[in-house]
Amino acid sequence: MPTVLVTGAARGIGKAIVEHLASTGWDVIAGVRNEQDANAITHVNPQRVSAVILDVTNADHIAKLADALPPRLDAVVNNAGVAVGGPVETVTPEEWRKILDVNVIGQFAVTRAVLPKLRESHGRALYISSVNGRLAMPMLGPYSASKFALEAGCDALRVELRPWGVSVVLIEPAQTDTDMWRTAGDMVEQIEADLSPQDRDLYAKHIAGMKKFVPRARKMASPTSKVVAVVEEALTARRPRARYVVGFLPKIQTVLLTNLPAALRDRLMTMVVGLPRRPRG
Repeated sequence: MPTVLVTGAARGIGKAIVEHLASTGWDVIAGVRNEQDANAITHVNPQRVSAVILDVTNADHIAKLADALPPRLDAVVNNAGVAVGGPVETVTPEEWRKILDVNVIGQFAVTRAVLPKLRESHGRALYISSVNGRLAMPMLGPYSASKFALEAGCDALRVELRPWGVSVVLIEPAQTDTDMWRTAGDMVEQIEADLSPQDRDLYAKHIAGMKKFVPRARKMASPTSKVVAVVEEALTARRPRARYVVGFLPKIQTVLLTNLPAALRDRLMTMVVGLPRRPRG
């Protein structure tokens, strides 16, 4: 049976991918950050699911990864990720390093560790990106930047690995019904609380707009099953596409918005997120 490594497998999209692939006959190695999560995820399907302790930012975990995997590996699904938001001006260097370390550097570190196995199997490397990897969202600048960087790296990697028959695929969901979106309101509250009094005053209307935007966006969140179905297609298609946007509406939005003049796109984004439309006096 085919074997796949899924990172960030303890919850959300990663857990849903593990559960579904195991139920369809894949042997799944679930990358999780601690023993408690390892026990929980293997309990999902003990015959098909095993776990490896894998913090994608931990150099020791990365160094030991290849030896912890079975001899044959057919695919890796790079799903581990975090979200950092807020006005770009207020994001600290430490927060920038955190999100880039997890969402970009960690993804390629995992891929680098398992590439010898994928070369042997002519396997596939999937990356859970986002429509924000092609369309930057105000107040989510760091998250969008990390996904833009991830997609640029994947575009290069896809061409580089073609001679060995290793496919590189980007999966681009919009908002998905996971813990990240269910607790997005709490994230906005935390962003506001962490601002200095001066920045809180400067960006008060931006924060107010985000507080109104999050519940609307949450109502449009897709179930994880839609992402899982696209992942399965990308893993099993004879000739997988370079990119899969998850959902009909996100496909339309991505095509339309990425081709608009920047000034018009900026105005639309301002309206969608509920940000101030005029310069402050």
